[in-house]
Amino acid sequence: MIKLGDYNTLTLTRFTDHGAYMDGGEVGEILLPKAYVTRDMRPGTQVDVFVYLDQGERLVGTFETPLCRVGDFAMLRVAWVNEYGAFLHWGLMKDLFVPFSEQKMKMQQGKSYLVHVHIDPETRRIVASAKVERYLKPATTARYHRGQQLECIIQQSTPLGLKVIADNRCPGMLYRDQMFDDEPRTGDVVNATVVNVRPDGKLDLSLQRIGKSRFRDFADTLLDELQACGGTLPFHDGSTPEAIQQRFGVSKKTFKRALGTLYKAQRIRLLPDGIALL
Repeated sequence: MIKLGDYNTLTLTRFTDHGAYMDGGEVGEILLPKAYVTRDMRPGTQVDVFVYLDQGERLVGTFETPLCRVGDFAMLRVAWVNEYGAFLHWGLMKDLFVPFSEQKMKMQQGKSYLVHVHIDPETRRIVASAKVERYLKPATTARYHRGQQLECIIQQSTPLGLKVIADNRCPGMLYRDQMFDDEPRTGDVVNATVVNVRPDGKLDLSLQRIGKSRFRDFADTLLDELQACGGTLPFHDGSTPEAIQQRFGVSKKTFKRALGTLYKAQRIRLLPDGIALL
């Protein structure tokens, strides 16, 4: 079955002045435009192509790489606007349509918006919607667990923190009081750790790793830093959280746990004004 708005492996069947045709099974032939045909292609050659609809609403394949696929959430820039809606640049010759009914506010040319890409059930065209909440799925303990690493896209800033779309499917929250670096912006993609799977189907997330592995990982990082600095560092358990965060990008709790791990392993010695390798 052909996956519209996604990658497909198809077999070339015949060649014409317009390009090469590929076997699309029950949907019939799919054109690979002449611009993508190479001299080494023959009938029977298999190619990996992204399949979408061209300006004439015909199925075509391309070797171009789109910015997103059907089912994805993505931050896309408006290429142009007309009386029907907005058209987003997504890396292909034909821009991605967002009807006015799927816009939270009237989209403006040149600005970028977070959207969900899907196939319209009535027209069977690939379209996008800025009303992303309706396409989110609840998080479950069967799929997610504490400590799991997920890729998240920043959705919106709130007084509590940042609403995100986690794992390209479910709602989550990064709490502001746990963020130390510059706050990510809408559309940014970050790696976050699951702290809690809430009963309401949302995820509590952290930009820092949690659990014992987090402390072990930073202990290794701290050893590398000591070696790079000649064996000593002017940081200890009395250093301020701000200084530790600025230098290492971790909380003071993580820093102190790493110190304890290295001290018990007899890898460092504690100095009045810092730490040193043994």
